[in-house]
Amino acid sequence: MNDSSQFSQLDFGFAHFLSERSPLSGPQKNRFEELLLRLSARQSSGHSCIGITNEDRDLLLASGFASSNQVTPLVVEADRLYLHRYWQYEQRLAKQIKAISRQNFSVADLDKTLTGYFPSSDDEIDWQKQAAKCAASQALTIITGGPGTGKTTTVLKILALLLETAEQPLHIALAAPTGKAAMRLQESIAGNKADLPCPPELKAQIPEKAGTLHRLLGAMPPSPYFKHHAENPLPYDVLVVDETSMVDLALMSKLVDSLKPGSRLILLGDKDQLASVESGSVLADLSSGLPAQTIELQKSHRFQGHIKALADTVNQQQAELAWQLLQDHSQPTYLLKDDPIDFIVENYLAYLQLMADGADFSSIFAAFNRFQVLCANQRGHHSVGDINHRVEQELVKRNKIKSSNQWYAGRPIMIAANHAGMQLYNGDIGLCLSDVENEGQLRVFFPRGDGSIKKLRPGRLPACETVFAMTIHKSQGSEFESVLIMLPDKINPVLSKELLYTAITRARKTVAIATHQAILTATIGHKVLRDSGLAAKLATANME
Repeated sequence: MNDSSQFSQLDFGFAHFLSERSPLSGPQKNRFEELLLRLSARQSSGHSCIGITNEDRDLLLASGFASSNQVTPLVVEADRLYLHRYWQYEQRLAKQIKAISRQNFSVADLDKTLTGYFPSSDDEIDWQKQAAKCAASQALTIITGGPGTGKTTTVLKILALLLETAEQPLHIALAAPTGKAAMRLQESIAGNKADLPCPPELKAQIPEKAGTLHRLLGAMPPSPYFKHHAENPLPYDVLVVDETSMVDLALMSKLVDSLKPGSRLILLGDKDQLASVESGSVLADLSSGLPAQTIELQKSHRFQGHIKALADTVNQQQAELAWQLLQDHSQPTYLLKDDPIDFIVENYLAYLQLMADGADFSSIFAAFNRFQVLCANQRGHHSVGDINHRVEQELVKRNKIKSSNQWYAGRPIMIAANHAGMQLYNGDIGLCLSDVENEGQLRVFFPRGDGSIKKLRPGRLPACETVFAMTIHKSQGSEFESVLIMLPDKINPVLSKELLYTAITRARKTVAIATHQAILTATIGHKVLRDSGLAAKLATANME
């Protein structure tokens, strides 16, 4: 039997429940229970299935709870074992995506129109132009690339191109997995639209508002269902989804299910980033299984120098070189050898001083948002909980905040649960400040994508947490001038090269890392490989 410490009570309960009701006995029953334990635990860790042997396959089919062609709690497919629900998500998504990928469009004078948006500048292959050509010619386009490769700039030109060549008006929607990512997409579209080489009336047709996928689909909590689905599809002709690496298997299946026939789907993301928190590695699987629909933007226009070099060495798992790149403190990427709490506090003093001087919220928030601490873990030494607590203590000691209770002027918070009624979503960040318009009472201010400010009484907020530090997972979709990456003092399963790459690529100017060489080496040496059958299904040409 495997080490019991890796399994939860739910894993044990599920495995015991089925094994006790199977006709198996002795070693076969024990093996059956081991497989169930592993399946339950791996699914909780983001895998959609587990690998099995031929002998395991025969045993599972003999249990009465597994089948390859009937509705049973477990599904055996090739050398993979699934819980039925996740097999169904994967199977349905593969069929839907495959059907969409076969749809093509004919656009008159496409090459001529493309040249207007992507004039040739050198002999190098223009990957952005190639992505636009694919998006104009086919229903599914997957655009991947690292930071600064111009994914949102490219998609903006694609939208103008589609509108210009369309025979009738197009309804376009912009979406992302989180409110934070949606706001960044919205800001990028609005900020770059004026530079498009097309008439003003065409620019006016490009939407500037982006929303979360849950809001787009019409979430109906507490149920897992959405307002929009195959029988009530979305009304859009073109759907753009940013930060697709964060989208899990179940949500992607429901999203694709909601598309109306003949619509285009454009997926943007960095396939080298962390996969979704929930099951699946959808973006990586889609780009691997559908090479004809995938364009990887390879030229970074703003992400250069030491940060890019460090990110590349981490992505290529060159641990020794990465350690060397961190040794020069005068460079933008360096190893933090000073006390991390003093370093963090010094970096946050600017926004606190602006607050004390009575500056406006936008200035205070911009100063706060220039720097962020990113942690690998929620608990333990150098974790989110540890850093937030110690930073608060130091700020009180320096008389920069007055935290006699939970809420105080200057407290940064992150929303931890979606609340559609308040238009607050998991990952949204706000600052608690004294509100001069309400006799100095505390209010939590949130910046909105349209430039407006939302303020609420602290007691009205959904679940939230202090955010001097956040997890690297929560930072996806964000960008800061500078980051401090806090790795734990002990190796744990969360650490991976994808985690560190994601953290490094949140920064525009400087990256400091607090760690030891052994921890950094172990982190870079661990590559996350999620068990999934999606890429294999997509690569199979003759699906039912």
